[in-house]
Amino acid sequence: MKNKIKTYTTVIAGLLLVALSFNLFLSPNNLVAGGVSGASILARELFGIKESVFIYIANFLLVLVSLRFLGIEKTKNTLLGSILFPVFISLTENISQRITFDLDILILAVLGGALSGIGYGLIFRNNFTTGGTDILNQIAEKYLKIPMGKSILMVDGPIVVLGLMVFGLEQTIYSLIVLILISTLSNRTMFELNKNRVLYIQTDKVKEIQDYLSQNFYYDTTIMNMTGGYTHKKKKMILCTVSQKDYYQIKEGILLIDSESFITVTKAYEQKNANKRLRSHIASTQNNTN
Repeated sequence: MKNKIKTYTTVIAGLLLVALSFNLFLSPNNLVAGGVSGASILARELFGIKESVFIYIANFLLVLVSLRFLGIEKTKNTLLGSILFPVFISLTENISQRITFDLDILILAVLGGALSGIGYGLIFRNNFTTGGTDILNQIAEKYLKIPMGKSILMVDGPIVVLGLMVFGLEQTIYSLIVLILISTLSNRTMFELNKNRVLYIQTDKVKEIQDYLSQNFYYDTTIMNMTGGYTHKKKKMILCTVSQKDYYQIKEGILLIDSESFITVTKAYEQKNANKRLRSHIASTQNNTN
């Protein structure tokens, strides 16, 4: 329950950041940075259609596309964004009249791209979308096997080209800056916020270190067979994913147990069901004891 609350809070915060970026930086400066929101700027300019209304209609149609190509489970994670994003757009549509920036348009484009990129990253890392062309981005990622950041460029690029025809070259250059920043920062936000580390521990004291990790920190471990490249001796290596807050204490503890151990550390961009079996076993044991 706690994880669900955290997930939905993060997604809603991401949706609000994207909506604020749109109404503060993108829409007032006619920066068509792709997506249904970019298309809504074109619809407003050409046909006088209210942006939030256009986004509602487009999201509804694209949710139907999602049901066809991504299935009901993926579409569930699209519904929240499809509903709340245009709501946030509507609620914040007058914010540019209350908050104004006397800045060069290049700086405004950078601020808009950065804020949107962070917002999209918070949404994507929890497997949600804002609806709209995010659905097409997911379809491209699934069927063409390309990263989300690149799929954003591929799907939203044509909308930027239409922006060139309506608003001219100068605005389009700034729009491309926004689009590149969204692509870059959404990927960084998706991955860099993860604070977990993967430890590869080569040691002659496998049992002692395994017990240290499980009994003191409740971490699962995987034991792998390996062969030394120089000595060709058969050895064991421990694989364990730990949180960053525990990492330094664990590293020092391992070196106290075996000062000759060789430890390699990498970032874990994502993990699922980590330590689930061990913690379930501990909880079961404690319940039986009580």
